[in-house]
Amino acid sequence: MKKYVIETYDLCKKSGRKYRIKDVNLAVPKGCIYGFLGPNGAGKTTTMKLLLGLIQPDGGSMEVLGKKMSPKNRFEINTKTGSLIESPGFYGHLTGQENLEIIARYKKLGASDIKEALKTVGLYERKDDKVKNYSLGMKQRLGIAMALMGRPELIILDEPTNGLDPAGINEIRNLVKSIPERYGSTVIISSHLLSEVEQIADYVGIINKGHMIYQGLLSELEIGDASLEEVFLEMTKGA
Repeated sequence: MKKYVIETYDLCKKSGRKYRIKDVNLAVPKGCIYGFLGPNGAGKTTTMKLLLGLIQPDGGSMEVLGKKMSPKNRFEINTKTGSLIESPGFYGHLTGQENLEIIARYKKLGASDIKEALKTVGLYERKDDKVKNYSLGMKQRLGIAMALMGRPELIILDEPTNGLDPAGINEIRNLVKSIPERYGSTVIISSHLLSEVEQIADYVGIINKGHMIYQGLLSELEIGDASLEEVFLEMTKGA
């Protein structure tokens, strides 16, 4: 059994003549919460889209769940993966239940999978409300419900607390922390806030201007007398 659920090898993606990410080497251990950190525009979302096969690399390669990601086997890998990239996409005129039914058909899941996901994110009692009437926090939780459906081996969440108030952030944080034990899944969660990720993650990868500048156990990040936030700001400033 492989130790890592994701491994990338000198992964690159260009935008015109410039690199969005260059020579990125990720190693995400099985069963962990991996905090993917960096300022806005650092390359986090680009990397996550590559891992899902939504865009193709201009260099390097990647293995996801033990298989090389390629257009040929992208669908097979993604049936074992749940994701929330950028803003959740919903049909506002449909209910929460109906939106999840669309995902269930794509993943060949049943009514019990929909019910479990809604209960996990605390939306079961609001499942028959139209999504256009959901609050931002409810929409974020519905997006996570979509990612959780079918108990995927890997869950990728791109800045899931963006725009939420402190209460909403706390709800999402507690939900994410519960996923590995509840589902046995590995979670990658991106953020531009170290103070947020340090309350959730076991491992961290720090990226800035498309380059990885740290990867390892959060507990092994050398900070001396400085705070973690100060170290993060210093590392990302100089890269």
